Amino acid sequence: MSFAKRGVDICLAAVLIVILLPVIVVIALLILWRDGAPVLYLSERMKTPDEGFQLWKFRTMTSDTQDSGVSGGDKTSRITATGRVLRRYRLDELPQLWNILRGDISFVGPRPPLRRYTEMFPELYAEVLRARPGVTGLATLAFHRTEERLLAGCRSKEETEAVYCRRCVPRKARLDLIYARRRSLCFDLRLMLATVIRRLPLH
Repeated sequence: MSFAKRGVDICLAAVLIVILLPVIVVIALLILWRDGAPVLYLSERMKTPDEGFQLWKFRTMTSDTQDSGVSGGDKTSRITATGRVLRRYRLDELPQLWNILRGDISFVGPRPPLRRYTEMFPELYAEVLRARPGVTGLATLAFHRTEERLLAGCRSKEETEAVYCRRCVPRKARLDLIYARRRSLCFDLRLMLATVIRRLPLH
């Protein structure tokens, strides 16, 4: 399963990079023109409880050297006009095709957490990160809108952190562990299609 999954990741990521290269270049130039440098946002994420990597995204927010933790309502004012469009259609995640080619992540799996959360919940993430993290997954599809709604009402970094740790981390972990028990190439394909075709059922 792991060997076949990795082969699919490499082949599909390579094909998509070639096909989407014009779109990637246009988005990069648009960000540079409208919002300035840097075009990319690099964030340390964890592929295992102990091993981190740099996750690539298009930058969608104004830069802040003090930035930390997940994004909640307290960061809404920092989202750029370009960033809102990119986030709506998940185009900000196109650079993660490079992360897939490198083997940092897969197309499907649990979303890679920030180091702070693997340190806060070591036993939980020891289980969750037994599967290679992914761009999309069961928790992403089933809980993303709920997570956005919960965090959107937060007005401070401390409130965002408290809500995320108390209400989001455990529920996403349960879904990630369900995925781990059910994972197969067919299930991965269904989740990938459901990412594109939002009305497709997850089971």
